[in-house]
Amino acid sequence: MPASRLWVVDVYGRVFSLSTAGQQWEQCRDAQMEFKRVTAAQQCCWGIACDNNVYLNVHASDLPIRYQEETYENQRWNPIGGFSDHLLPSDRWQWSDITGLKHQPLDSFELPSSSWEWEGDWYVDENFEGEPTEKEGWTYAIDFPAFYTKNKKMTSCVRRRRWLRYRRYKDMDTWAKIPSPQMETPDPFSDISCGGWEISEEPRGRLSLWAVSLLGKVWFRVGIYHHNPEGSMWEEVSVPGEVLQISCGPGDLVWAVLWEGQLIVRQGITRDCSKGTSWVEVESPSPDVGATHVAVGINTVWALTKDNKVWFRRGVDSHNPCGLGWISMVGEMITINVGLNDQVFAIGCEDRAVYFRQGVTTSELSGKTWKAISVPRDGDRSHSSASTNSLQSAGCFFSGEVRAQSVVSDVELDTEKVSTDGASCLVTSTSPESVVDAPTDNPDQPIETPKPRIPKVTSDSFISELISDREPAKTLREGGSAGPAVPEEEETLPSEGEVKALCADVAICPSQSGGPLDPQWSNVDLEEAQGQLAQTGAALDAADTSSLSSVATYTLAMEDPYGTDEHPLWAWVSGGGCSVDSHSHLNWFNSVNTSSLVGSVQSMSLSVTSAQTAAWRQQIFEQLTERTKREMDNFKHYEQAIEQSVWVKKGTMQWWRDWKPYKWIDVHFALEQFSGPEGNKDGILFIYYNFYEEKKYLHAFVNELTILVPVLNESKHTFAIYTPERTKQRFPIRLAAATELEMHDWLALLSVSCCHSRGIQGPPSKQAIWSITCKGDIFVSEPSPALEAMPYPTPCDQMFWRQVGGHLRMVECNTVGIVWGIGYDHTAWVYTGGYGGGFFQGLASSTDNIYTQTDVKSVYIYENQRWNPLEGFTNRGLPTDRYMWSDASGLHECTKTNMKPPSTQWTWVSDWAIDYSVSGGTDKEGWQYAADFPVSYHGRKGKTDFVRRKRWSRKCKLTTTGPWQEIPPIALSDVTILPCTAQSNVDEVPLWAISNKGDVLCRLGVTALTPAGSSWLHVGTDQPFKSISIGAASQVWAIARDGSAFYRGSVSPQSPAGDCWYHIPSPSKQKLRQVSVGRTSVLTVDENGNLWYRQGVTPSYPQGSSWEHISNNVRKVSVGPLDQVWIIADKVQGSHSLSCGTVCHRLGVQPVEPKGILWDYGIGGGWDHITVRGNSMEPPRVRLPSLTDASAPAPRSPIPFRNMEVNSSAGDS
Repeated sequence: MPASRLWVVDVYGRVFSLSTAGQQWEQCRDAQMEFKRVTAAQQCCWGIACDNNVYLNVHASDLPIRYQEETYENQRWNPIGGFSDHLLPSDRWQWSDITGLKHQPLDSFELPSSSWEWEGDWYVDENFEGEPTEKEGWTYAIDFPAFYTKNKKMTSCVRRRRWLRYRRYKDMDTWAKIPSPQMETPDPFSDISCGGWEISEEPRGRLSLWAVSLLGKVWFRVGIYHHNPEGSMWEEVSVPGEVLQISCGPGDLVWAVLWEGQLIVRQGITRDCSKGTSWVEVESPSPDVGATHVAVGINTVWALTKDNKVWFRRGVDSHNPCGLGWISMVGEMITINVGLNDQVFAIGCEDRAVYFRQGVTTSELSGKTWKAISVPRDGDRSHSSASTNSLQSAGCFFSGEVRAQSVVSDVELDTEKVSTDGASCLVTSTSPESVVDAPTDNPDQPIETPKPRIPKVTSDSFISELISDREPAKTLREGGSAGPAVPEEEETLPSEGEVKALCADVAICPSQSGGPLDPQWSNVDLEEAQGQLAQTGAALDAADTSSLSSVATYTLAMEDPYGTDEHPLWAWVSGGGCSVDSHSHLNWFNSVNTSSLVGSVQSMSLSVTSAQTAAWRQQIFEQLTERTKREMDNFKHYEQAIEQSVWVKKGTMQWWRDWKPYKWIDVHFALEQFSGPEGNKDGILFIYYNFYEEKKYLHAFVNELTILVPVLNESKHTFAIYTPERTKQRFPIRLAAATELEMHDWLALLSVSCCHSRGIQGPPSKQAIWSITCKGDIFVSEPSPALEAMPYPTPCDQMFWRQVGGHLRMVECNTVGIVWGIGYDHTAWVYTGGYGGGFFQGLASSTDNIYTQTDVKSVYIYENQRWNPLEGFTNRGLPTDRYMWSDASGLHECTKTNMKPPSTQWTWVSDWAIDYSVSGGTDKEGWQYAADFPVSYHGRKGKTDFVRRKRWSRKCKLTTTGPWQEIPPIALSDVTILPCTAQSNVDEVPLWAISNKGDVLCRLGVTALTPAGSSWLHVGTDQPFKSISIGAASQVWAIARDGSAFYRGSVSPQSPAGDCWYHIPSPSKQKLRQVSVGRTSVLTVDENGNLWYRQGVTPSYPQGSSWEHISNNVRKVSVGPLDQVWIIADKVQGSHSLSCGTVCHRLGVQPVEPKGILWDYGIGGGWDHITVRGNSMEPPRVRLPSLTDASAPAPRSPIPFRNMEVNSSAGDS
């Protein structure tokens, strides 16, 4: 899980953040003023400063924020001058938007704020519906508005072209002021809350921002999304009363607190109405004490009352945002906030510490207990050791939290400098009335005191309340000191020679006789008062101390307002950008001071010299060498003992019978393993079953097994066993274990036995072929040199595949061993070099390079309805219709209640929600319409549409282990690595990727030693992309989301990102989906499953000339570094039925025949991805015998390849 941050504000208005992977508070150094409150999301943080303006801090990323501005230039044809700018009075503007209703000349576009900058000048878009236009980019039509084409016709009377310009958001990792005209927000804001990012799915990426003004009005920020983080304007939302505070959750929950203490809930919040429609009032947790604070999450609501009691609202969800009732919780807090995954953070009432609610899960949203976050600030560790030494040398201890602060810098704390400059720490007694007045060595010389920086203290009621309600006397009595408390009669004061105090370091303590115990803030310029105090150089009397204590309890004149051993005082917390859950490992709760331990370790390390270390190593090496000679060399003439043994493992399972009627029957399963005379291991599988009361069995040799595959089955724990013969038939041996643990035990045992019998051990080689099943399981195969040999290559069905731990959607490799993968949640992972993981334990897995891996995927079901003349669309269909709640095919009934995660390893992490990102579009309610089931669906209802469907999605999460490490933070959808064999270990390997938003990225710093790389370099595009591939000589090809192909020019090691994109025409009437580039070959797959080869690709003309069709029924293609062609094919004929997702190899690929000749079918179905871009093994040269050479041996008969045809379907043969 990538690191995220928890944001807090202290009582002095300084903003800090704490990383989930860190152990200290980091201050936002760029903040030029104090802040009142902040509200965070994962990508940004909003805040209200003390000047009452709203500020935005967008977290820096390698992926820039770009916004595309567009306008259209319109022209009409006339008989005299042809096309010109002279339009008819009824025509649209010469420069307009796409509708023609808004006038948009080029000079009318301005930057929304100073946080933006233009990337370049205006230019013409030469792409039209995936096809390149003429150089001028014109599209033609008969009139405005009409259907436009890129070709000019005799009836083309009007034309238009699109102009584009990009602006980039530049103020990253800094607080940028949000422009707010006076007419939008007449009064300043006092509270702010962001959320709503889970209301709508990407790519829209909306964000809801709510604010409360000082007059109790509620405002909503319109137009916040990924490409416009600032939003566009504020809109007022009517409320039933004056609002004190508001809270917005990640979903559709918005609660607010009124000044009278009541709570109101916003209703009607949907994907298309983020502001909601109305308010509903909810009773306060306590009838006598009103509410002061509320915090909401996804399915949880927490509240605080005026007596600082904590309350939890039960029964809250998207269907019932008001909940059912209040439950009183333990603790007293002044503020509370709900972060991601409904995790709760709060600030304590007494100690002002940040607390984390432990034990919050989806089943127990209220959690179990509060635990204080105890970590230092980023400046604490550098001061701790010097401060401790100074205190010990002075022989004084402090027994209260309220004490005077030192303005001595780090350099001045040195002992020699202290004695020279006359600076030392100030000493106070335990009595609040006593003040130590230490004289200086030379009273005639004026002491030059550096002018301290004092934060401006305003009369803001919020901060003054937080400062004033802390009781120093109470804290002193309760014993919050950092050092041991010394009784007053035993306290020893140092002499005047030992203690020297700066005039600025005067203890400001409340007087028990004249000063109030609960002082309040007032509008006093502390900087001026402190400056006058420093100039006089005299100690304050009791009256002066009393008057100053009424202004502030804590000394604000210092650079650091807190003492060295005093914990900071927090005023506000926001966990909206902090991604933690009940299983997260956090280092926030360890407050042990390790300075003494570090010092002791350093002293021990310094006592051992390098010469002693070298002598020890030499002595140990000599002893080991002598032992080896004594135990090994004297027994070399003896014959090595080889254990020849046989052992059997038995169990009971169920077997899917091979003949009709096909059904599950109970069988006895046995694995018999034995060691041969030469030490090699092998085994046999036996399946014993009864057939008409006759005992029979099936058997298979372990060295003949080609793959062991877990199979998805809702009711059974199933796995399949393949042999070469059963691979040809597409009908494996299917077995079902009683439990998932038993299935994993058998899979691990069988996999280890297969590897031993074939002599395979350790991690995959650099030449390995990687593949992924539709279930997300990862498999590798070690290729043989004869795999690409002609005319007798190794058949695909004889390849052995072994499983690697982890879970991915796609994987990509290259010839130097760099392997990247992408999960279903678009998280990027890099291969660490290990093997095993998952259910592989012990000897079947490496002990290092195995890490925890998570993945999140969506499960979909469909709600189907049919129209009837009486009631319209209802859930009552025809008898021949599909289920009203079904899967995508309509053959299986799937409802919200009976739908389960894919397996027991997956757990639900969200509720069912409408999915609007369906191909073909939806209406506002998520429906798709069609004439009947099943045909193509569209988002608008037509006159002939009698059926409709709605897709529901629910997310589930998998946690496993494998040799993979996460590469945060950008989510990816595709990745490609240069498969060049000439790359060395020190040279950078080009790696390109596409983000889930369609941005093209180039990874820098990728080598064999650092496969994860260092940073991303963004490559500009005019539209989002979906597929990319890099081949030899840095040929970069990509596919846009509209199905058009592009070639990146001038890519080289000196210019890794290239200079420009060249638009390549797609095959006629086809939209491309995926591309793969090899040494000289470029192959693509379109959305209809057709495989295309790019002809005419040469070093001088790398764009090629035309497309040639090779095959159909192709899902994925992978071109290797030697131009090998492998695909995932659908509709492959087996002995019983058609198989989808089959690995196929193109045979006959040679320089003279780059398209190949025929297909060889391998493992399948159920496969979803394959990559051979790491296999650079040159095939052996086969010398064909001469017909005139009588002594030459007879040629070997060719291998009879099955189901192969030239330039035909990859599956229908």
